[in-house]
Amino acid sequence: MRTASIRIRKADASLKAVPAGFLSAWNSGKYKGEHFDFESPAALFRVLTPKRWELIECLQNTGPLGVRALARALGRDVKRVHDDASAMVEIGMVEKTDDGKLVVPFDEIRADFVMKSAA
Repeated sequence: MRTASIRIRKADASLKAVPAGFLSAWNSGKYKGEHFDFESPAALFRVLTPKRWELIECLQNTGPLGVRALARALGRDVKRVHDDASAMVEIGMVEKTDDGKLVVPFDEIRADFVMKSAA
């Protein structure tokens, strides 16, 4: 089962976690999921807009679709859906199948947001 975690973390915290995550996966030999880290809520919402989230939900519910079929399912303009899908492919939340259809490769997507007080 492929999983994705969307996290809000400062860049330095994300970089510090990389070696430990790598070593943990290497030593256990087990898949630990994939992570999409954003420095702030604003950075997250610039990339993962409501329309793009809707696109991801649609693909998870329907399975692989071509851009035109996805646009029809969403009731949106093909050009805009293409632009949004391309952005999601670029960051890895959506992939293309061998026949060019779009698919969300994750069985589960989790969101992890933690806020700590300064005191």
